[in-house]
Order: sequence, then structure tokens, then C-alpha cells
Amino acid sequence: MCEDDLSVLLDGMVVSIQLVQERFSKIQEADDFVGSSEGVTLLDAISMRLQVIGELVKQIHQIAPNYLAAYKEIDWNKIARFRDFVSHHYEQIDYEIVYDICKNHIPKLYQVVQKMRHT
Repeated sequence: MCEDDLSVLLDGMVVSIQLVQERFSKIQEADDFVGSSEGVTLLDAISMRLQVIGELVKQIHQIAPNYLAAYKEIDWNKIARFRDFVSHHYEQIDYEIVYDICKNHIPKLYQVVQKMRHT
């Protein structure tokens, strides 16, 4: 495993997570994603960043297959599968699931990725 490659991928995850958090700060409830043109734009932007996060997880797994297993508090496979869903079934994205991810899972992911960067 190349530490530099891993560092770049983790840094990319942090950037995407921060963008998700910034954009999600304008959303108060799930229906805000579909209640206005701005909400739909935010849903699109956040979904794209969630896709990027999933792609980065896949790339980390490729260069260091056992690395993510050390951080069991995150379901890395679920993140990668969501990336695949966004990539191949974008029109079927459920805004309530995106809301749940942003509200209940992104904060923990951010904490864990920050820990990974400093380990």
C-alpha cells in the first residue's frame, strides 16, 4: 500500500464529506429536497458527493484491501453499494434515504475518516 495514495483518497473523502455537510445545512427536513428548485439542486449536488465518497471507498479497498476492516464502526460495503446505486439508478434515488444518510451517518463517517487520516 502506498501511504501517499491512501492519504490523497482520505483527503478527498474529507472534502466531499465537508461539501455534503455544508449543502445539507440548508435542509431542515427530507421534504426540503423536493419542495423547491433549490432543494432539488441540493439533492443532486449531495447525491453526487455521496457517489464520490463511495468511489473513494472502493479505491481505498483496491489499494489496501484490509485497511477499512480496521474501522468496523462504518459499513464500508453499504457506502460502496450506494455509490453503485447512484451511478446506475440515479433516477430512483429516494430523497428520504439521502436525508437519513446526511443526518445520521455523515457525521460519524467524518469522525472516522479524520481518525484514519491521523493514524
